[in-house]
Formats: sequence, C-alpha cells, structure tokens
Amino acid sequence: MTVKQAIGKLHLWLGLSSGLVVFIVSLTGAIFTFQDEIRDVTEPWRTVEAQASMPMLLPSRLQTAALAKHPGVAKASTWVTYFGPERSATVFFTSPAGTPTQVYLNPYTGRVLHELDLSRHFFTIVQEIHMTLLLPEAVAKWVVGGSVVIFLVLLGTGLALWWPKRKQERKQRLTIKWGSRWRRLNYDLHNVLGFYIASLAGVLALTGLFMLFPVLLDATMLVANGGRTYPQEKVVAKVDTLQAVTAAALPLPDLIYRTVRRRSPQAEMVLLGPTGTGKDPAYCWAYQRALHYYHRDEYAFHPVSGQVLQARFHAGKSNGMKLGDMNYDLHTGQILGLGGKIVAFLVSLLAASLPVTGTLLWWGRRNKKPKARAHVPAAASPRAPAASVRAGVR
Repeated sequence: MTVKQAIGKLHLWLGLSSGLVVFIVSLTGAIFTFQDEIRDVTEPWRTVEAQASMPMLLPSRLQTAALAKHPGVAKASTWVTYFGPERSATVFFTSPAGTPTQVYLNPYTGRVLHELDLSRHFFTIVQEIHMTLLLPEAVAKWVVGGSVVIFLVLLGTGLALWWPKRKQERKQRLTIKWGSRWRRLNYDLHNVLGFYIASLAGVLALTGLFMLFPVLLDATMLVANGGRTYPQEKVVAKVDTLQAVTAAALPLPDLIYRTVRRRSPQAEMVLLGPTGTGKDPAYCWAYQRALHYYHRDEYAFHPVSGQVLQARFHAGKSNGMKLGDMNYDLHTGQILGLGGKIVAFLVSLLAASLPVTGTLLWWGRRNKKPKARAHVPAAASPRAPAASVRAGVR
C-alpha cells in the first residue's frame, strides 16, 4: 500500500465516522449565521426609535418594569443589556420554574415590548444543536469536539489527495464538469469545493474548538504574543469580605452603569451581569459596536460599595487577548460585517455538503456495477497462432 492509498483509507474511515456530526454542526452553523438579520425582520420588538434628546433609563428602572410580572425573581440575578440608541434593551433571568426568559423594553420609556421564552425560540434551539447536539454538556463536548478535530484532519488529508502530481492537471482539479455524469459531478463537488473552502472552513473549525476547549485558545494567544506572557491579564478580581465598606448611595446596577458610560463613552452596547450575593465581584462589559463582541472594555466592581476593582481596556490588551476577544466574531464571520457573514454562511453550507458527497462517492464505488466483458472468439485470442487468426478472418 502506497502512502497516498493509506491517506485515502484514513480519509475515508474518518469521514464516515464523523460525517453525520459534521453535517449537523455545519448546517446549523449556516442557519445561525444570519440570526440577527432574520430576527430584526421578524421580531419588531428588537428595535425602537432613537431619542436623541432623551437619556436611557437606568438599569434598576428596567429591572423593575421587567420583573413586575415575576415577583419571585431577584433583581440581583438578572442580566441587563443596552444594545444601542435604535435597539431595545433587554433584561434576562431564569424564572423560578427554570425558564430562561428575556424581556425586551424601550430603554427610553421602560415600556415592556415583548417577553420571550428562550427555551422555545427557534434560534436558541439551533444554537443548542450546533453546540451540543442536544446531548448532555459533558458528553457533547467530546462528541462535537472530537468530530471537529477529525474534520480538521479530513481537510488536511483531503488536500493531500487532491494535490495534482503534474502541473497540467491543476486546471482539471480546480473546475467542476457540470455536464458530466452524476458520479463524476459528485466527485468534482467533493474535491473541488473541498479545496476552495479548506482554509476558511479550518478557521471556523478552530474558532469553534477554542470555545469548547479554552486551553487551545490560551495556547493560540501565547503564540500570538510571540511566547511572551502578560501576568496582569491573568489576574482575577477578588472581593475582600473582611474589609468594611460603605454601601453605594445609588442602586448598584445604576452606579455601575453610570461609571461604565463615563469611562467607556464610545461603547454602543453595555452588558451588566448579576450583582451577586456580596461575595463575588459584579461584572460589566462595554462593547464598541452593538452585536459585535470583539472590541470591548471589561470592568469588575465591588458588590457592596460599587468601587471599581478592575478595569481592562481594549487598547491596553495584548495581541493574544485581542485575538481571544475576536474569536466569536471570527467564528460567525461578523468580524468583517455582512460580507464576512455571507462568506461564513457559504463556507458552512459547503462544509455540510462534504460528508454527503463523500458518502455518495464511497457508496458509488462500493456498488459500482462491473462492466460487461465483450465475447472474444477463440480464434481471435491473443494466444492463438497467427495463421489460425488469418484463417478465421477469411
């Protein structure tokens, strides 16, 4: 068995073993890519009319309005997000019954626009399938992660099998013969499209793995930093519970919101985490662009006094940490705006097609009908004497 034959066997069996998972993960990824654009069209409560002369309400006001029908939910357990001047604000919480709920409010008036049960939302289900296949998280991490690793190996072995030996074969390997028979067309769709999307599909696969296995992202960040470490970026804010502090004069979410707005005035989107029980810091993130998660400032506050315990600004982050912050936007393609999302959608869709065309390719070869052999008269046999052949012709 030659090296190329061995690579072919490896490619075949790895593809058959992981094909179904790769198909599902890639297809759901393609569907999820335009979830913001689709929801903006189908869910009118996501947008509001901007009010330049009217300030947005403080978080405590939004929490009160959102929880009016949910008296069993504590304000300190909610997540409050301001998405920008032309978008509604949201308050997220888990109800006493365990239902993940998101309430959309007009940030200028506090009017409740819509209440959404996220457990039944289409894109929530799609995202859950994409990330876990609806399996328990501990199992899904290895099933999905293992299949994505195999997919990366398949991209490498596929390129090795595709690579032409002679220059004159390159044009043939780069074009699809649309008018050919279905087996040939399927062969071209698998090999040619696989070659074209290999590099971008690899980026999507790697960024997905970084979410499943943060240790891989840490290693990549170290490489991006040229092997240099930044200890200050590893420091985690802590609350000194033995220190006597004075409670904040304002409700804690309001104090945090005002501080972040003052220190990160350019931020369009502000996300306030739960204010906790008094033992853990309260966190807040300020994003430069709404619905984009790359360029962000990060804050940690004392859960009683509201004092800033830690502030990490985007401009002061290392290249590695910036790359880590960029990971989600790279995975979804939105790092490059609408054009990037279109590319991510097409690459995900074509990646979903590879297990299908690969399986058809294997099935076609496995069930290929042998060609009927033409009957050759004995007189015409290559072993017959020449004189006998000539006699037969006469």
